[in-house]
Amino acid sequence: MSTPPALRIAYREVVLYRTIWRENVIGAFVQPFLYLLGVGIGVGSLIEGRSQADEILGGASYFAFYATALLATTAMFNAGQEALWSTMEGFKWSNVYKAMMAAPLEPRDLATAFVFRFGGRTLVTAVGVATVLALFEETRSWGLIGGVGAAVLCGLAFALPISAWTASRETTNGFPAVMRFVFMPMFLFGGAFYPVSQLPRPLEIVAWFTPLWHAIELSRGLVLGGVDPWRLLAHVAVLALFAGGGWLLCVRVFARELRT
Repeated sequence: MSTPPALRIAYREVVLYRTIWRENVIGAFVQPFLYLLGVGIGVGSLIEGRSQADEILGGASYFAFYATALLATTAMFNAGQEALWSTMEGFKWSNVYKAMMAAPLEPRDLATAFVFRFGGRTLVTAVGVATVLALFEETRSWGLIGGVGAAVLCGLAFALPISAWTASRETTNGFPAVMRFVFMPMFLFGGAFYPVSQLPRPLEIVAWFTPLWHAIELSRGLVLGGVDPWRLLAHVAVLALFAGGGWLLCVRVFARELRT
């Protein structure tokens, strides 16, 4: 009982994770590798060598440009989807989180446990992606360590606000809309496949306010280098703002949902 309450809840998630960790780890290696083959190498061979390609991509090859974005996009999809169905299960289907409130726990403890939960799962996935990137000379650098940290921060920036929203839902009816109109547009227009400067000006401005763009720029800058340190710190600050704001929302929404 002397263990902090949030860690006790997080330990429960570790116990559950032991039943699925093999599938999660295998997916963390296989999925990015297939993306790299299909997009990084396949599409990259059509782009590299064309006029202005080097200038648009900041001197990086298309393979390196796209590969470094995988750290952020994989974190977004994995943590974001986990924050939808898994959070719904705990709040509405099994009511396990309401049962926890019978113990000396507070909604704030659950919100903090979510930080450990999503941060830990994203860490496993990000290490898998970074290991794949380390196999290729163009993306093999010590910056991958920082890129893993950027991916974890990206996962929290998505998972915590989405968990707060999910906890307030009664059904999963809105989940497909989140996938189609939140995740997919960011994936396509957030700078993973091309710089957002190639978008029409209004869409470029919109991209600047998305957590995925900041996560991609941060991971890309750390792995490939050559980026202003102050700009990297700005990306970290924005992602931390999304994650911190999401935690505050979780505390507020969880308190309302668990005490009704």
